[in-house]
Amino acid sequence: MNIDMIKNRNYWFSSGYLVTFYAAWSLWWSFYAIWLKSQIGLSGEQLGVVYSANSAAAMFFMIFYGIIQDKLQIGKAVITFQSIIMLLIGPFLIYVYEPLLRNDFILGVCIGAPVLSAGFISGCALIDSFIERISRLFGFEFGPARFWGSFGYAAATFVAGILFGIDPHINFWMASGIAAIYFTINLIFKPKQQFSKNGKAVVQKPTIPTMSEIFSLFGMKKFWLFVFFIIGTNSFYTIYDQQLFPNFYTSFFDKPENGYQVYGYLNSFQVFLEAACMILAPYFINKIGAKKALLTAALVMVCRISLSATLDNVYLISFVKLFHAIETPLFILAVFKYAVANFDARLSSTLYLVGFNISSNVGVIVLSWMVGKLFDNTGYSTTFYILAAIVFVILFIATFTLSDNKQKVKK
Repeated sequence: MNIDMIKNRNYWFSSGYLVTFYAAWSLWWSFYAIWLKSQIGLSGEQLGVVYSANSAAAMFFMIFYGIIQDKLQIGKAVITFQSIIMLLIGPFLIYVYEPLLRNDFILGVCIGAPVLSAGFISGCALIDSFIERISRLFGFEFGPARFWGSFGYAAATFVAGILFGIDPHINFWMASGIAAIYFTINLIFKPKQQFSKNGKAVVQKPTIPTMSEIFSLFGMKKFWLFVFFIIGTNSFYTIYDQQLFPNFYTSFFDKPENGYQVYGYLNSFQVFLEAACMILAPYFINKIGAKKALLTAALVMVCRISLSATLDNVYLISFVKLFHAIETPLFILAVFKYAVANFDARLSSTLYLVGFNISSNVGVIVLSWMVGKLFDNTGYSTTFYILAAIVFVILFIATFTLSDNKQKVKK
């Protein structure tokens, strides 16, 4: 982290956005699958339905968020809408979502999916893309700012693991409390242009893309090859990491409460490592290129999923979980750098929310129910082996289909 970045107010406001968003999200999301299974009593198949519905709703909001935010560039109207939904997360989970899932499962899924997606599931991609654009326009690396997001997630997860064993509702109320800080930051933040020592602006404000320029992305072959790679890697990994792994890990403990607490500690430590990697990853990606970084991240996914199927020792499984701290920074930061290197940088929100996040969610929508059914019939080991094999095949294909362009397009 250099001196200019430390003096850059836009960097600190951006970091404030990220640390509060990810802390609020972690407080309920890090134990979401465990809460649904152990507290609400959902089956593996029902978990698949919940995740599929959440992903379907997220698709709509990601399209809306991506296109509108690219038109707004650094305007905050969409962020303000998202922050209001975040404020309501605690009361919603306690007084609306939980009773509906217990008494009318389908209605609960249908109402919960758009609320959770608008505030958090799509919101994480929105805030990442917003801050990434701020970083390019106002002279700092996205990775060090994103460090604070991982730090906030880790710190909140540490607390969430303890509180979840007491009462999950405490987590939900705390999520709304931190969301209030996020809302306040958004109200007072006004991006200001940085100036160099000679008094010249560090960057120039980009032109606003037209709708035809935005939609031209969908006619590009390399865009769809990128989408194919994301669906075949990140969507399978998401199902493994969010839908299956939390309950898989806690199954190693005789007392569920101990499992929740240890999982919280482990998850927190993993995300602290992830935060450190967020600072280091940009230098690695700049050295080897975005394509190779994406392939490396996918290889880490394969290793983690396959080793989870092979190992039966909780200490080794805990070590393997830490691989996530390498995969996440590489994948997230490389996606942005790949998008800027191969497409119009002004369309970064559409590329990230549609090309990356919606692609991932398409895979989750289609596959979550099937994977849940597969798990109910075969168990964890077979399911993990199948997921790892699929990701490996897509990784091999991507070595020939992803673009290796290292030249950045005009902002």
